[in-house]
Amino acid sequence: MLVKKERSALRIDALDRKAITLGLTPGMTLADARARAPHLAVAQADPDADERLMLRLAAFCEQFTPLVALDPPCGLMLDATGCAHLFGGEAAMRTCILQAMVRLSFTGRAAVAGTPEAARALARFGQEGVTPPGEDEIFTRPLSIAALEAPKETSVALTRAGLTTLGDLADRSSAALTARFGDETMRRLTRILGREDARITPLRPLPECMVERRFAEPFLDLSAIENVLRPLIAEAMGILERRGEGGRAFEARFFRTDGAVAVLNFETGAPSRNVEALLRLFRLKAESLADPLDPGFGFDVIRFCVLNAETLAQSQIGFERQSAQEGDVADLVDRLAARFGRERVLRFAAHETHDPVRAASYVYASPSKPNAWEKPEPGEPPLRPLFLFDPPQPIDTMAETPDGPPMHFKWRRVRHMIARAEGPERIAPEWWRNAAGRDRRTRDYYRLEDREGHRFWVFREGLYESETAAPRWFLHGLFA
Repeated sequence: MLVKKERSALRIDALDRKAITLGLTPGMTLADARARAPHLAVAQADPDADERLMLRLAAFCEQFTPLVALDPPCGLMLDATGCAHLFGGEAAMRTCILQAMVRLSFTGRAAVAGTPEAARALARFGQEGVTPPGEDEIFTRPLSIAALEAPKETSVALTRAGLTTLGDLADRSSAALTARFGDETMRRLTRILGREDARITPLRPLPECMVERRFAEPFLDLSAIENVLRPLIAEAMGILERRGEGGRAFEARFFRTDGAVAVLNFETGAPSRNVEALLRLFRLKAESLADPLDPGFGFDVIRFCVLNAETLAQSQIGFERQSAQEGDVADLVDRLAARFGRERVLRFAAHETHDPVRAASYVYASPSKPNAWEKPEPGEPPLRPLFLFDPPQPIDTMAETPDGPPMHFKWRRVRHMIARAEGPERIAPEWWRNAAGRDRRTRDYYRLEDREGHRFWVFREGLYESETAAPRWFLHGLFA
C-alpha cells in the first residue's frame, strides 16, 4: 500500500488487491486503515517515479503503434489506426499488448473503441474487449455515472436526480444539463458515447517515414544487426525517393523483450538517401555510446524512422567533380558529428553586425548552410583579424594627439614602435540590444604595423572629452 500526505494526514494513494478485499479504499487515512488491518505494509508514494515508469512503458508500447499518449493517473492511450492489421486485427493486437504487460509483471485492463474517452470508460468502468465500429454508444450507455469521472459534487447531484447511468443522462435535454452541470460534463459524455471524436496527443510526433522488422524469436546477434538495418534503411530510402525527398534526421529503435528501449539518433548535414553512408553513421554512433547497445534477452522489434525529410533533387556531377568534393565534406562532417556529437563539430558563422564581438559565432558545421563573409577589396589587406582576444588586452600607449593613433605601445613587457597606422574605424555600441550596451563607449579601431612587420588591431575606448577625459587603449586582435 502506498500513502501520501494530504490535508495534514497520511492517506492511501494506491493499494493492491489484497488490501481492497479488506475494505480499504484510496483516500482513506492511514490511521483508519491500520485500525482495520494493523499489519499493513506501507510505503511512501513517489509520483515522479510513477511518471518515469509510465514514460518507459509508453516507449515500450511504441512497438505496437507510434501514437502513444499518457492517460493519467496510470493508463496509456494507443491510437491503433492503420496498425491493427499487423497483428491480425484489433482483438489480436489487444491480446498481444496485454500479454506483453504480463511478461513485464504488470496487470491491466484494455478496451478498444472508436474514441479515446469511450475506450477509457470501458476499460475502467465497463466490459473489456473490442467495440464494433459505430457501436460505442450501445456499449457505453449502461455504464454508471462514475465513468464521467466528473467532480464529486457533480456525481452526487446526478445521482440524487435519479441519473445513475450514462444512458439516463444521454436521454435528458442537453441544454438543461449543460446549464446545470457545465459544458465540460456534456462534452465528455458525447465523447464517451462516440458522438464526438478528439484524437490523442502523442508523446512524440509521427515520423516522416517508418519501417520495422518483427522477430518470431528474440534477436540476439549484435554482429548481424547491420544486416537487419540495411534492408530497413533501403526500404525507407525507397519511400523517400518516390516522394522526391531525402532524410536529415534518423532514428533507430530497438525494443527489448524486458521492456527496455534503446534509441540511436543521428543526422546528416544535407538531405541524403545514401544507404551505405547512413549505415556508417549508425556504426559510428553505436561505437561512441557510453552505454553500449545491449540486446539483453533479445530484441522483439527493430524500427528505423526518418524524423525529418527535405526535398532532394537529383543532381549531376560535373567534369571538375565539384559536387563530389562538396559531398565528401558533408560526409566527413556527418561522420564527425556521429562520433563526437553535433556540439563538437563547429565552424564560424558571420552575422550582420559591425560589432566585432558579435560578428561571428560557433554553429554546427553544416555544409548545406554556408555563411557569406565580407571579402576585402582586391589587393587590400583584411579589415578584421582572424585572431581576437577575449577580453581585449589593455596596453600602454603614447600618441601625438589625444584622438590620433599611437606612436608606440607596450604589451606583455615588450614595446612596439609603430611604423604605419590606418584608421580610425569608429564603432558605436549597439544600444538596442540591452542595458549593458548603453553603458559601453564608442571605440576607434586602428590597424598598426610595427618596425618588425607585426600587425595589430587596437582600439581607443571612449571619445576624448565628450565621453571620457582619459581614453583607454586595448589590443583586440592580431593579423596573420
